[in-house]
Amino acid sequence: MAVAGCTRCIKYMLFFFNFIFWLAGGVILGVALWLRHDSQTSNLLILQFEGQQAPSTFYISVYILIAVGAVMMLVGFLGCYGAIQESQCLLGTFFFFLVILFACEVAAAIWGFMNRDTISKELINFYDSAYIKALDVSGSPSKDAAIKVLDVFHTTLDCCGKGDDSALFKQVASALCPKKSPEDFLQSQSCHDKLVELFSEKLHLIGLAALVVAVIMIFEMIFTMVLCCGIRNSPGVY
Repeated sequence: MAVAGCTRCIKYMLFFFNFIFWLAGGVILGVALWLRHDSQTSNLLILQFEGQQAPSTFYISVYILIAVGAVMMLVGFLGCYGAIQESQCLLGTFFFFLVILFACEVAAAIWGFMNRDTISKELINFYDSAYIKALDVSGSPSKDAAIKVLDVFHTTLDCCGKGDDSALFKQVASALCPKKSPEDFLQSQSCHDKLVELFSEKLHLIGLAALVVAVIMIFEMIFTMVLCCGIRNSPGVY
């Protein structure tokens, strides 16, 4: 072994953090795949109405998470192997990828914070466009399609209406919300609120995972620098 004393302790701590980092990558990959195939979001985001697909901004975030999780697992393995082998080359490569990942995570966090309400607003607008067509008394050709879209929203989210419903909607609520009785309709939560709640929960989950990973990354960068300096200054390295 080229390192000894405190540096050797740092070596095993770095290996431990890299193992946690590798596990975190696996968890993020698993959560991202769950978000991609979650029945609630999938049922809503595959909808089409008047030739328009439901907004897919949420899926863009999920695909980024899938890529990040896969890269984290690869980089975590590289860091574990580099720490055990005490290879400055591998540790330097690991540190480079770690900095890139950290910068991407910070940029994604800023983008996510600035657009945290975009996903729910886009789907609310999509719901409202179908809502208006479903109540169209002129009998437009897209009325049946609009009713089917509303039925998916109401069934998936267990909601009915948008909160400030007109008298016309209340008259036809039994048809648009077939699982709701008149008493249930009065007590049911609006679909606007349900959409905000649905994506707020998922974004909070993503934000918590990102915060944990960011803390691990900071410790790993510190330990990697210390270990590289220790390897370079050890008696057996020239």
